[in-house]
Amino acid sequence: MGIFTFLDNKRLENGDSISEELVKAIEESQVVIVVFSKNYATSRWCLNELVNIMKCKEEENGQIVIPVFYDVDPSHVRYQRESFAEAFAKHESTYKDEGDEGMQKVQRWRNALTAAADLKGYDIRDG
Repeated sequence: MGIFTFLDNKRLENGDSISEELVKAIEESQVVIVVFSKNYATSRWCLNELVNIMKCKEEENGQIVIPVFYDVDPSHVRYQRESFAEAFAKHESTYKDEGDEGMQKVQRWRNALTAAADLKGYDIRDG
């Protein structure tokens, strides 16, 4: 027992699949801390991880998910405003050519952000 942090750039062995290792780490976690920053939504990788985290919380393993809003208003995460709106405009532009499948992916990201931002967490702004 104990607390183990998972940083995908440090704990992965050469040749391991990052996505498989991340999925395993998420599924085996009891508590997941998600740190939202102003640039969080620009990362498709982070958004895909968040979808997986929220799926595990709701459907499979019942993890405790603690959002930390680092220098970002929780409502910007919840409703995809400000920097999150800008990031999603780019994502929608990128995925619109993929039709329904691409737009469903974007909608899953939006749903995960909203669900995570609705959880009790920590708002860390101005120091």
